[in-house]
Amino acid sequence: MADQFSTARQRRTVLAGSIGNVLEFYDFAVYGYLAAAIGRHFFPGESPTAQLLAVFGVFAVGYIARPLGGVLIGHLGDLYGRRTALTVSVVAMAVPTVLIGLLPGYATIGIAAPILLVLLRMLQGLSVGGEFTSSIVFLVERAPAHRRGFIGSFATVGSVGGILLGSSVAAILTACVSEEAFYDWAWRLPFLAGITIGIAGFVLRRELQDEEPTVREGRAPIVETLQDHWRLVLQLAGIAVFNGIAFHICFIYVASWLQTADGIPPARALEINSASLAALLVVMVLAARLSDRIGRKPVMMAALFCALVTALPLFELMHHESALLAFLGQLGFVVSVGSYIGVLPSLMTEMVPARIRCTAMSVAFNLCIGIAGGTAPFVAAWLVATTGEAVSPAYYIMFAAAVALSALVTVGETHRVPLPA
Repeated sequence: MADQFSTARQRRTVLAGSIGNVLEFYDFAVYGYLAAAIGRHFFPGESPTAQLLAVFGVFAVGYIARPLGGVLIGHLGDLYGRRTALTVSVVAMAVPTVLIGLLPGYATIGIAAPILLVLLRMLQGLSVGGEFTSSIVFLVERAPAHRRGFIGSFATVGSVGGILLGSSVAAILTACVSEEAFYDWAWRLPFLAGITIGIAGFVLRRELQDEEPTVREGRAPIVETLQDHWRLVLQLAGIAVFNGIAFHICFIYVASWLQTADGIPPARALEINSASLAALLVVMVLAARLSDRIGRKPVMMAALFCALVTALPLFELMHHESALLAFLGQLGFVVSVGSYIGVLPSLMTEMVPARIRCTAMSVAFNLCIGIAGGTAPFVAAWLVATTGEAVSPAYYIMFAAAVALSALVTVGETHRVPLPA
């Protein structure tokens, strides 16, 4: 059979499936890098510290809304088709991103400004909750059996690529404008630029061909999922725990940890983190291709064992004033975390029946990311403060690897097995 992903049309399908994840994590990175400017505009009466806390509190609202969004968007995907879910989610992400860039500050509309900011972040959270898992399902379902791992990995490539894009845009902006202009108006530009990704995603997805959804009678997808497949949901969540905890600690929290624990200047710490994210893109794709040859479980279990054995030594290596040693330590996590999350999309999709695939994956993944992933940087910081050991976040990564391993051993090999109907 000819490889259906060798044609320009099918490459366009891959781009359409992953572009929403670029927008999702582009906004994630931009919001984090521009937090100080956002705080000044929407919480001007507070101290700089209180402003940051308020801004990141609003950011957390998006995580809280993700599980509900996963149910809503997943419901659309299972009832009306994957394309419908993806089109709705990319629009529901792009519109609030642009509106944040246009939203008047506290000085103009008073208390309505932070209230509207919260509502926009909630809307983003709802859309994000279904975007990632729906895109995974869309990509893997349309991939040849011998390339499901490779094609599915582009969902995570889009996510990491979005973080790199967001951090790059923020870095370029701060280098090109004065500090006064940055805090006055220029901080809005990256949010307004998000409309280009949103329009591209909408156009690409609107033109996609989609299979007719299965005619459904009786229970709604979420009801069927929770009544008949709750064990599967727990299994999926357990497998996704390592993704949520390890990624957020190793590539989100560590950017700040390098500054506080090692005294590495902020610009250098961000350079190290960005270079590691770029390497992560390569590892994810290579690991996914390997899983298409030898199976999902061998690659993922090897990654988990690697994390269990190397997490503490790698944190010890990073805990050094040398930027080179810190970079080498983070590269070690690139191998274990990248190998795992590159294969995760195909494995999860291959575990779930088609009629509830979007819903079950969205519920499991978003509960895991919202609870474990969203709180991982906080837990890591709490461990350092409580134990007095800068390397203590390594133990949390090891815990996540152990949980994921215990869930993974209960799963049969899904490599090249027909997708469950």
